[in-house]
Order: sequence, then C-alpha cells, then structure tokens
Amino acid sequence: MTQAVGRSVDLSPFTHDGSDVGVLVCHGFTGSPQGVRPLAQAFAAAGYSVRAPLLPGHGTTWQQLNDTTWRHWYAGLESAFVELHARCRVVVAVGLSMGGALVTRLAQLHPESVHGLVLINPAFRVDDPRMHALPFLSRVLPSLPGIGNDVHRADGEPEWSYDRIPLRALSSQVQLWRRTVAGLGDVQVPVLLAHSLEDHVVPASSWRLFLGAVGSADVTVLELPDSYHVATLDNDAELLAAESLRFVERVAAAHPTRAATDDREAAADA
Repeated sequence: MTQAVGRSVDLSPFTHDGSDVGVLVCHGFTGSPQGVRPLAQAFAAAGYSVRAPLLPGHGTTWQQLNDTTWRHWYAGLESAFVELHARCRVVVAVGLSMGGALVTRLAQLHPESVHGLVLINPAFRVDDPRMHALPFLSRVLPSLPGIGNDVHRADGEPEWSYDRIPLRALSSQVQLWRRTVAGLGDVQVPVLLAHSLEDHVVPASSWRLFLGAVGSADVTVLELPDSYHVATLDNDAELLAAESLRFVERVAAAHPTRAATDDREAAADA
C-alpha cells in the first residue's frame, strides 16, 4: 500500500542523455523517483544529462525494503553515478531526505568526481526519542506507521511512499547517518542546502548538524518558506528548481572543457 492508492504512478528510474554536465538525483527513504521527478525533469529540460535511480527495496513493498540495508541503497546510487560520470566531465549530486545523506556519502568516497551537492531537507539525524530503542524494536517489531507525503500544497501531486516504516531498514539508515556525519569534514565541494521552514519528518537539527561539520567553505543556504518535507513536490518547487539550476550552472562553469581552457590560455599568451 502507498500514499497514492488508486492512482497510476510512475515509479521508474528517470534517465536523460544531454550535455557533458551530469546531475544525479536521489529520492528518499520509502519513496521513489516519482518524488523527485519534477526536479529531474527540470535538469533535463535545461540540457543536462540526468539519472534518478530507483534504490533497491523501494518502489515495491515495505517488506522488501526491510530486507535491504544502506549498503544496497548506496550501491544502487553509485551504479547510476558511475554510468553518468562515464559520459560527463562534471557531475552534481542532488538528494532529498535520506537521498541527501547518500549523495553526501558519495561525495566523501568520490571526492574528485562529485563536483557539487544539492541537499534538500537532508536526513543526518532525527530527534524522536524512540530512536534510542530502535536496535531492540527492529528485532521485535517489523514496522511503524509511515511518514510519507509530507507536502503542504493541497492541489498538487502527492508523494508515493510506503505506508509503513520498516524498522530493520530504518536501523540501517541510522548506520548510514553515523558514517556520513563522521566524514562531513572531508566534504569540500560547493553545496546548495535547501531546507523547509516547516518539516514534519526531518528536524532542523539535521541540516544544522551538517552546516556545523561540513568542510566546504562554499555553502549556500536556501530557505523554502511554503513547503514541508517533500519540497520537490510542494509550493516552493519552482524556486527550488531555479536555484538548483543556477547552482549547477555555476559549478559547471568552474570546471570548463579542455578546449575552453586552451582558448583562455591562448588568449592570455597572445
């Protein structure tokens, strides 16, 4: 069961081959590419090459997600990244919620190949006191009620997501958070950090944790005043897309093609 019962929803990966600037877009926990598709389409419309994979265990049933770990999700993301990187001179990685943690981990493990990050309400921690009991709960309780479709907009497209939170998978996500947070000082690439002023899924302490620990000196913070957690489908989606496109353009300009570099050097020597 999902948050979009009775509707025909496209959960498939999004792929577009465009220029030699690539954008990798990652959905969140219990979600699918449907939740980030409008943003992926905006990058494609701008001419970029885009990959938005469906992470393992997602887009099927929450029980199947419970049989996967963060390593499976990361491997699915990394596979899409390798394909994109093979055709692109610049790659910017974009992540919503848990996708933000995954693309940050990708930047830590591929520091020379990920050239920028766009993090949208990224999940690096939650403040729910039940998290302290999660190692025990995940052994005796398979799931809890879902957290999907946190969207302020009443007349827009709802987010597809599982209606249950699989606890073994959630416990694995916590392990992802710990590893990623421990290496935030190693993240040196430009970052666009977009956060909603009201988010019922991930607390503000999560993005503040990132800001306090990231190693990059190039971090732009974008406030989303009229959106909840799934900002990619919410009232600020156009603002988010416009600022994300501007960010990707800036990152790409900082990594010119070999021909452009040669032209500048020739002009300087003339």
